[in-house]
Amino acid sequence: MTDALTRMLSENDWLMADGATGTTLFNMGLMSGDAPELWNVDEQDKIRALYRGAVNAGSDIFLTNSFGGNASRLKLHGAEGRVRELNRAAAELGREVADASGRTVVVAGSVGPTGEIMEPMGSLTYAGAVEMFHEQAEGLKEGGADVLWVETISAPDEYKAAAEAARLAGMPWCGTMSFDTAGRTMMGVTSAELAQLVETIPNPPVAFGANCGVGASDLLRTVLGFGAQGTERPIISKGNAGIPKYHDGHIHYDGTPELMADYAVLARDCGARIIGGCCGTTPEHLSAMREALETRPKGARPSLEQITEALGGFSSASDGTGDNEPKARRTRRRGG
Repeated sequence: MTDALTRMLSENDWLMADGATGTTLFNMGLMSGDAPELWNVDEQDKIRALYRGAVNAGSDIFLTNSFGGNASRLKLHGAEGRVRELNRAAAELGREVADASGRTVVVAGSVGPTGEIMEPMGSLTYAGAVEMFHEQAEGLKEGGADVLWVETISAPDEYKAAAEAARLAGMPWCGTMSFDTAGRTMMGVTSAELAQLVETIPNPPVAFGANCGVGASDLLRTVLGFGAQGTERPIISKGNAGIPKYHDGHIHYDGTPELMADYAVLARDCGARIIGGCCGTTPEHLSAMREALETRPKGARPSLEQITEALGGFSSASDGTGDNEPKARRTRRRGG
């Protein structure tokens, strides 16, 4: 039986994903340091509102509030024994909202990194990572998620462990890495290496790509890097709404709805099939993105110069793959 996401990809040139979970929940009153996943049980109306915000803005796919829902991360909040419960609740609320929408909306079970460093540099074994991801996957499956959505990964072994967990759970999956260190992930993976990696995994993802990172310009340079490998697998682009700025005691992303509308169209023209936002992306941004994707005609694949002209400069001189540096305005940023 074909899964809902694969079926929708076969019927549409592009699909729109959702925006920011954390940004939205902080705006609803979540405090820094609190576990968002506890709200799946304690603040269910707010989680429904989170999901409805994306659906009402036109998202075809939204992620569940389960990014940090593995035992390692939940242990920080004394909730490591509640993995199955909290993930199941996240997906159940998502299923409820999606089914009430009157159209096909994919509930994607968000699976973030374990938060631990894998061997040999760290203590987390491959088997341990698989076990952790599998426990989370089973909870999301029980709650009715259509697909597992592995995101913000930086290490190849952790990506493979999540793939194996999806296989054990009998779930289709998607997987994105975060390219936030001069065009590479924190563990040094380039866009070219991820595009090659997904074709070697025994249980490959339905779609793969990039999320978060630095700004929208950097993310689209990474998307172009995937396409340069000749991949035919659907590409995911989930970029931040501009660059984070510290203002009045909190982090604010400077990307306007107009900028994100331009980003969405450029992402499509770069070859992305699933287009959404990450940190800072609100329903207002998503509505602008949806309108732009529906009303602006598909264009030619943009150059690096066209991307920076529309969205601002890159944070690093190259994308880490050894290509010639683009003749574009560049900004320096502090690592972190």
